Amino acid sequence: RSNPYQASLLQDSVRRYLQLPADQTVLILHAKVAQKSYGNEKRFFCPPPCVYLSGPGWKLKQEQIKARDLGEAGFRVCGYMGLDSMGSSLMETQKLSFEEQPDAKGFSCAKALYISDTDKRKHFRLVLKLFFSNGQEIGTFHSKLIKVISKPSQKKQSLKNTDLCISSGSKVSLFNRLRSQTVSTRYLSVEGGAFIASARQWAAFTLHLADERCGRSEFPLREGYIRYGSVVQLVCTATGVTLPPLIIRKVMKQYAMLDVDEPISQLHKCAFQFQGSDRMYLCLSTDKVIQFQASPCPKEANRELLNDGSCWTIISTETVEYTFSESLACVREPVSPVPLIAALQLTGGGDVAMLEVQGEYFHAHLKVWFGDVEAETMYRSPKSLVCVVPDVSAFGSDWRWLRYPITVPLLLIRDDGLIYSSSFTFTYTPEQSCISGQQVLSDIPQDSDNLLDSIHQEFTRTNFHLFMQT
Repeated sequence: RSNPYQASLLQDSVRRYLQLPADQTVLILHAKVAQKSYGNEKRFFCPPPCVYLSGPGWKLKQEQIKARDLGEAGFRVCGYMGLDSMGSSLMETQKLSFEEQPDAKGFSCAKALYISDTDKRKHFRLVLKLFFSNGQEIGTFHSKLIKVISKPSQKKQSLKNTDLCISSGSKVSLFNRLRSQTVSTRYLSVEGGAFIASARQWAAFTLHLADERCGRSEFPLREGYIRYGSVVQLVCTATGVTLPPLIIRKVMKQYAMLDVDEPISQLHKCAFQFQGSDRMYLCLSTDKVIQFQASPCPKEANRELLNDGSCWTIISTETVEYTFSESLACVREPVSPVPLIAALQLTGGGDVAMLEVQGEYFHAHLKVWFGDVEAETMYRSPKSLVCVVPDVSAFGSDWRWLRYPITVPLLLIRDDGLIYSSSFTFTYTPEQSCISGQQVLSDIPQDSDNLLDSIHQEFTRTNFHLFMQT
């Protein structure tokens, strides 16, 4: 544990943070697979890796730097992104300049990253280094693993090779290239609540497999891998905006194949037919998303002729989000490694409850906090921390009168006061006494203090429930 004086200062800081969180979030979006380049041909990652900066903590930190540097332009955020195999030289990475969007988020993307054919790895990660323009380092952030492929598979896919298949509930990106020209690439995106085709930004969509027998208003979701001919729905992960139910079709030489039901693979060409329509397909026209009516094929009834704008390339995507707050700490060191919590595992109960925090990027300088209460924390590995669950009485003397659960946020705090928030919470749920109130009163009718103590003992036999807030 921290010493009592430090713990008291930290607790005051955490209470202020919980009242007015000033988080700084780094969000990295990238494709799940990448095509390898060959010779002098550079196959840039498509869609390009994107970085979004959000949260009120960025503005607060920039104001602090601006005041300290007497108005110099040292508070702008800049960065570099490259592959994790690269050296420390910034010449080997791509520079990122962030621009502020209407929603106050900072945005940048790395359009010129690629993996050479001399790199023999099957997987790699992207590395993002962020700085303020006065040279102060913010931290280093990693993407999730990216699988290297030679080219899109032309073979009929089998569910034995699930690495390249796309499952229901996973995230995808869709892009279109007119006449296969890279400069004409447009990405399906959402702006102002409407679907658009953007040359700059792309959106990640959750691809759901639907039950074909149900109407649009019901739309129950199913598990499994997506096959051609399936009814699906695309939901924007950032805005929640959805398209109507669509039938996904395989595209071969600009024809939609109506009789193909094989699993969908990464970087396949596909088309999206509006369910129940007369050959109407999702299509782009410059920056707009419209409906296009396909032409029937006179010689082959199982094909429909599409235009270029109706042929989309599909690819799975990943998202990784890092959140921290420097607002209440005088932090001189980089904020990285930023810990990521993936799961919680509770063992024991009552006074001996232990919580294992599972995830990535943990280190020995982290403490687990339950709201504004520090827990005794033990570092086990970069993927695991173990802590003693604080007694519920640590949250106030009035707890014994409560007959409902108490939920507190779960935080990780570094030795220097840097706060890492999470989407996890911890809930204390009082368990009703198996002894009736009549029996308790008959056992100890004269002494009200003993009665309260008895109730206290029963309420300390608690169940613990863990869940992730959505």
